[in-house]
Amino acid sequence: MSRAVATEHILIAGAQSSDDAHEPSPSRWLAVATDYWSLTKPEVNILIVVCSAASFYLGSRANSEGFSVPLLIHTLVGTLLVASGAATLNQYVERQYDSQMRRTAERPLPAGRISLRSALLFGVMLASAGTVYLAVTVNLLASLLAILTLLTYLFAYTPLKRKTSICTLVGAFPGAMPPLIGWAAAKGRLSLQAVELCGFLFLWQFPHFMAIAWMYREDYARAGYLVLPTEKRERFVAWLTALPVLGLVILSLATTTLAGPVCRTGALLLSLGFAYCGAQLSLRRSTAAARRLLLASLVYLPLILILMVADNV
Repeated sequence: MSRAVATEHILIAGAQSSDDAHEPSPSRWLAVATDYWSLTKPEVNILIVVCSAASFYLGSRANSEGFSVPLLIHTLVGTLLVASGAATLNQYVERQYDSQMRRTAERPLPAGRISLRSALLFGVMLASAGTVYLAVTVNLLASLLAILTLLTYLFAYTPLKRKTSICTLVGAFPGAMPPLIGWAAAKGRLSLQAVELCGFLFLWQFPHFMAIAWMYREDYARAGYLVLPTEKRERFVAWLTALPVLGLVILSLATTTLAGPVCRTGALLLSLGFAYCGAQLSLRRSTAAARRLLLASLVYLPLILILMVADNV
């Protein structure tokens, strides 16, 4: 009898252990949440927020209704939802190729930590919610610009990465849209200043991405990405770095967004410093020069936007 009771206790304990094994632990939930968070590419979204917020403020200064904090929050929430959805769907499309690159092989989809169906649903829901949210809480123009960004990023830039090195030029268009969305949200229409803001971000992307492309050129080649041409890639990197940074120097002198002499001088000095780092990569084409240029690009853009905002306070 005692043996039967002991056996029953063992079976019950075993069943309880099995149930505990299938019950998600807090650490498991945290790991899943972290994986979904990484699908949205938060490091990219930080720059999108900065650019959208700065252009919204500048657009508000040119608007008779003035600056609206609730409208800014609505703009950033909607823009972030669309950007997060686009990033998730991009990783869904490129999951097979990400698995072949060292820098992306441990992303949630290539590593199999999130199912394809869940990622697709997550991306579609984020993108759809963002476009609708912008249309309802901000205005239709901001929503349409967000939709245009999403479509060109997913259906033009993403597939071209495996077909031609012109993909960098194509991808710079959706990448330069956040200032237009922020301006449209604040003012309800676009203007010359909005185009100038877009121009800064458009030109900035080339040296920024050339630095990344050169640092990870072997990884990109392994996955079949043609972000750099197979022939004369040194010349390609040199031109796509030197010309845009020169354009930024010219734009810092010509832009109407920077009206004050102090801010204009600061923007010129920043652009010249950025151009120097770009020239180093163009001439040397070394990993160290690419790393310095990448760091310079991450410093340059926020500081330029700060100068523009400070000049319009």
